[in-house]
This record gives sequence, structure tokens and C-alpha cells, in this order.
Amino acid sequence: MKHEAFSPWSRRKFLKTSVCLAGAAAVESGSLPAGESPSPGKFKAAVIGHTGKGNYGHELDVIFNGRSPIEVVAVADPDAAGRAKAMERCKALREYADYRQMLEKEKPHLVCVAPRWTDQHHAMALAALQGGAHVCLEKPFTQTLAEADDLLAVADKSGLKIAVAHQMRLAPSIQFLKKSINDGALGQLLEIRAHGKQDSRAGGEDMLVLGTHLFDLMRLFAGDALWCTARILQAGREVTPKDARRPTENIGPVIGDEIEAHFAFSNGVNGSFTSRGSYRQTAGHWGMQLIGTKGTVRILADVYPNVFALKPGDWDTAGKADEWRRLEGDPTLALSASERHFTYANKRLVDDWLESIRAHREPACSGRVAMKSLEMIMAVFQAGVTRERVTIPMTQRQHPLPL
Repeated sequence: MKHEAFSPWSRRKFLKTSVCLAGAAAVESGSLPAGESPSPGKFKAAVIGHTGKGNYGHELDVIFNGRSPIEVVAVADPDAAGRAKAMERCKALREYADYRQMLEKEKPHLVCVAPRWTDQHHAMALAALQGGAHVCLEKPFTQTLAEADDLLAVADKSGLKIAVAHQMRLAPSIQFLKKSINDGALGQLLEIRAHGKQDSRAGGEDMLVLGTHLFDLMRLFAGDALWCTARILQAGREVTPKDARRPTENIGPVIGDEIEAHFAFSNGVNGSFTSRGSYRQTAGHWGMQLIGTKGTVRILADVYPNVFALKPGDWDTAGKADEWRRLEGDPTLALSASERHFTYANKRLVDDWLESIRAHREPACSGRVAMKSLEMIMAVFQAGVTRERVTIPMTQRQHPLPL
């Protein structure tokens, strides 16, 4: 498909919104297809979903609700019943069975690609980008690194911004922990140990669905991974490529029901990821530990992650055991249960995405950092199948497992 030319929006007030727990932010400019101007005070948004095949992710169909300068002009979904419900939820003006037809007719400035399944992510996002829209996607970003590379290249060439729903990266507790670590709270960071939910999806599916969040956080704290090794088992034996399978959702092939992966980061930081069903009861809630020369913290992963610091016991004098305590100063400690909701997590994601458009910068949860999280997953698959160390960035950009 031929790419359209682009020109800057005239400088105007785009969106005024408050960032949860951080005050107000104004979003003013971005880019539009050449020759087109938004109606006064209105900016067009559209939502793409597919009921029965990925649906609409974690409330991503309603990310534009309540933002008065933004008008949801349409929703696309090939399932008529699902489309009607989605149209009501996101208050869209019109509905389409075909997202390509919707993009062609409506020419939105902002598009949400909402399905949890990733089999259509590349096609949907590419169509939106080629139509001149900034894009927000559900995670995982794409099914292959080649697909991710393609979307990033198109977005970079057109000056468009891609955000991916790694909401935990922007959680106030995680941002506070990041600042605390930068200020020396853990001393020198030595190691990060992560583990998945390890439920019925234990192994490759757990890593692809939830590991994408964990690897994103590992990179937030330790930077880019340099290489990966992995041991992947299926029913107690080493896997071969023939063990690749389709998971319960169409997110690409996975392999193994037990994974032990190891990563090397710069500055001597080591990382690991575990997903083994037999480890579930011992490991507890999915998340990670960060171990430094001066302390250890544990993150219980969730839409609002809970962070705990380890207070070592004094066995020599009082016989006291180690104790995990909530991280002092965590800004989320006073939040009620109703405030710990995807509504607020998605609001931070979208606030930052819109601000990145205004400021001509990368979103915090950008497509590029999402690609690097996906790359760690693909490195585990490749290392597990070949039983060799995999250098990152990977030269293999297609999926390392048979499709």
C-alpha cells in the first residue's frame, strides 16, 4: 500500500487531561495526513476489535471515553453482536465490519488496536499507520520481530507514535521504585529473578502472555539484555522443534511446559525467568525480586504492582526472621481497591502516548521497548530449542519456532 504524505498539525490545544497522581498535562500537537484538518475542538479516534478472536483486551475499547476533545467516530468488529456491544461501550458514532473500510472512510487521527490475540496485530496496526494514525496496541506487540520491525519503520518514517499496553511500567509504585534504585536504595543492582503465574499455561504460553510484562520491567531496571541461555522441558524431557504448539489463544507458537531462562545485562547484572507448574505454590504471586548490594525488593505483579522491601532478621541476637514490608514512600499505599483498576492504568498509558505525540518523543510504553521485550521471549525460545547461547539483538527476526 502506498504511504501518504504528512504535514504537521497547526499548533492548537489538542487535549487537556490530568495524569493520575501527577497533576495536569496538556497535549497540543501531532501530525495529520496532508490536506486534512480536524473539526474545531475535535480529534477523531477509532477502535479495532474482533469479538471471539481476541476481543478488546483489558478495557482498551474505552481508552478514549471521557476525553472531550477526542471523538470516537467508529468501531470495527466483524462480529455483529460484539460490534454492537463495543459500539455502546466506547460510544462510537458509527460501526463497521471491516476495519480497513473504517480507516479509509473515517481517517482517524488515533487508533486503538485492542485484540488480545496477536495474529492480526501487524495487519491492523499497519493499516492504521498507513492511514496516518497514531496507534495504541494491546500486548504482546506482534507475533514476530520482523512484524515489529516493519511497524516501527513505518511509524518512524511517518513521524507517528506507537504505544503498547505495558501498563505496569508507568505504575506509580514502579516509577517510585525506579527512582529509589537510581538514588542508591539497593546499592549496586546485582540480579533480577522473575517468574510467571505458572498456572495451566506454565511454560511457553505463560512466558509469552505475562513474561512480556516482566521482561519489560527487567529492561526498565537493568537496560538491554546482552545474551540468553535457556532450558525448556516438555513432560520432563528436553524439547525439540517438533514440540512447538498453538496455545489457547492465537498469539503465535509456544513450546514447553517448564522454562528456566537466564539473561546477562550490562554492568554485571544477571537475570532469570522461571515458569514451571510445580513451582507455583512455592513461588507465590507472579512477579520478580531485585537483589542489590544493599537490599532486596519484591514486586508482586498486577495492574497496580505491590512492592515490598526485605528487612533481614537478626538471628545472632534476637532470633528474628526475615520480614517483607511494603516499600516506604510508595505513593499507591493509600489507594482504595476501586482505584486499583485498569481504568486508571490505561489512563496513564494514554496520557503518556498523547503527550509523546505533542512533544515529538517516544512514549514510555513505546513499540520499540515492546519489541525488545518480545525479543527476550524469542531469544528464550531459540536458546531452548538450539541449546545454545543467543546474542541480543537477535539476527533471527522470524519466529524461531515452526509456525
